[in-house]
Amino acid sequence: MPQLLAPMLAAFEPTATQILTVFIALVLFSFMILLIKRYKRCPSNKILVVYGKVGGGGASKTIHGGGAFIWPLLQDYDYIDLEPIQIEIPLRGALSIENIRVNVPSIFTVAVGTEPAVMQNAAIRLLGLREQDIQSQSRDIIFGQLRQVIASMGIEEINRDRDSFLERIQSSLEGELKKIGLVLINVNITDITDESGYIEAIGRKAASTAIQQAEIDVAEQEKKGAVGVAQANRTKEVEVANAHKERDIGTKDADRERLVQVAILDKATKIGEQTAAFERDSEVADAERDKRVRVADANAKAVEGENESKALIAKAEATLQVERADAYQLGETKKRVAEADVLKAQYAAQAEAAKAEALKVEQEKMADLVAPALAQKARIVVDAEAEAERVRIEAEGEAKAIFAKLEAEARGQFEILAKKGQGFGEIVRACESPQAAFQMLMLEQLERLSENAAKAISNIKFDKVVVWDGAGGGGGGGGNGGSATANFLSSMAGSLPPMLHMMRDIGGVEMPEFFGKLVDDAVEKKMSTDESVAEKPGKGGGSKTGDSA
Repeated sequence: MPQLLAPMLAAFEPTATQILTVFIALVLFSFMILLIKRYKRCPSNKILVVYGKVGGGGASKTIHGGGAFIWPLLQDYDYIDLEPIQIEIPLRGALSIENIRVNVPSIFTVAVGTEPAVMQNAAIRLLGLREQDIQSQSRDIIFGQLRQVIASMGIEEINRDRDSFLERIQSSLEGELKKIGLVLINVNITDITDESGYIEAIGRKAASTAIQQAEIDVAEQEKKGAVGVAQANRTKEVEVANAHKERDIGTKDADRERLVQVAILDKATKIGEQTAAFERDSEVADAERDKRVRVADANAKAVEGENESKALIAKAEATLQVERADAYQLGETKKRVAEADVLKAQYAAQAEAAKAEALKVEQEKMADLVAPALAQKARIVVDAEAEAERVRIEAEGEAKAIFAKLEAEARGQFEILAKKGQGFGEIVRACESPQAAFQMLMLEQLERLSENAAKAISNIKFDKVVVWDGAGGGGGGGGNGGSATANFLSSMAGSLPPMLHMMRDIGGVEMPEFFGKLVDDAVEKKMSTDESVAEKPGKGGGSKTGDSA
């Protein structure tokens, strides 16, 4: 079976060209995959930061929009968000130019800038930081610049000209925020208050002034309204009188026209009657009498009608005169009443204006007195607090200095004692026993003790030295000076053995023999006993000798 498969495998054996082709295809495919994976696109709400070996001597390369190829092993990348960040600034107690503490709580909105220099600063200082860390850095910068702006402005300027205040804040903050890669988007001042109540007093003053001006304006409008009403009433009355007058004139014209028509009709009637009479003269003679009677009746009726018309006209004219007089009287009365009402309204408005002016002056005086007093009070409080703070800081500084000095001295003493202890330990180890070390140290101090003793008595001046010695008896000691001197020297010599003992016992040093010779304790005790026994008869003999002398 293997013999049969061998020719088949030999037939499928790849050539070198085929292997190279497959290798090149694999390399190209891997390169395409690498290009796809290492090409990074930047969203519109982020900044792509490429760091590593970026060329140009820069620490990083920033891209907003588009994309970049990230070389493996040489470069890496990260993103910075461009989302706005709101920072609440509860600023309280900032000093204004008048040294009055102002509270300016506000909300600032910042974001990472997209300008090349600003993006580079953000890549250097904000890359990898959390939003809380960015807020903390920005809050410190905003607090400082906001206090600086408030310190350069007065309270009235801050409260009155908000636009100028915001412009100063923006101009002061933009440069500082760009240093860390941020730009200022919005500033929202929620409220402005002060601890002394100065702004509230300004608001009350402005409100009072506005109310007074409004009351004055209302009084002026009421006065104008009253004048307008009076003028309207007067115009109305004049128009009514003119209407009555026109009506009377129309009535007279109508009456005159009617009289003319009546006269024309009478004329036509007379002509017709006369014509009929002339025609009937030839026919009926009796009709002339009737005609005359009828003509007479018609004339009488015409005269009667004319008289009645004249009477009606006279009556209408009299009524017109009466109504005109009544209208004139009523118009004059209403005019006087309107004028009185206008004057009354004017006087009332003037009185209200005077009251408002007096109240305004009073409130202005109160504001002029209260505001400086409050400002002075605030200034005194601030000065007192500053002085107390200065005293406290100086006291803390002095306390810290004293503590540091004492601590340094204690450390120095501790080091000195530690070094002394180390030195004493070395001395004890060198001397091989504490006793030997102690003796050596005492010997070193003998010269200093002698010097101190010599200094102690060096300034004492002795005019003379008197030696009193009663060892040889009262009378004999007083009469023999040579014997007293000998006894003094003998007592000094007697004090040498205890000193030699001290040098030997404490210092471990035996003095030369010409200072004296030390004996054993037993021998010394015996010698002292013998001396005491021998001394007893000597005292009596001395006394006797003195007496004999």
